[in-house]
Amino acid sequence: MISTKGRYALRVILDLAQQEDDGFLSLKGIAQRQGISQKYLEMIVAILQKAEIVVSQRGKEGGYRLQKAPNCLTVGEVIKVMEGSLAPVACLEGEENVCVRAKECLTLPMWQRLDTMIDQYLNGITIQDLLDGNLV
Repeated sequence: MISTKGRYALRVILDLAQQEDDGFLSLKGIAQRQGISQKYLEMIVAILQKAEIVVSQRGKEGGYRLQKAPNCLTVGEVIKVMEGSLAPVACLEGEENVCVRAKECLTLPMWQRLDTMIDQYLNGITIQDLLDGNLV
């Protein structure tokens, strides 16, 4: 399940993308438009900034903006930064499956395929796709 933090991060990214021509946007303005606490957004944008998804600028004209164009940033990138693994089962969360039952697990191939499908789906949707309503 995607957490509130992940959903709010997408809302912040979409807000920045919609206002892209306005330059750097204040966190206060984003918080007001999105109906999200400014304090909570501070935590979210700090994570997004560390991941180089957003960039900040201090001062009177400061704020936040996207580091990449909306058509070059995927939903998968944003969600994974906020959530970490989106694996459907714990044994697929790490780089290597360390489950002692992995060799005889009859359900593992199904979970692996679902994990791949989730990754491909979310990485196949750009922020621009969401802005344009290009989802089928």
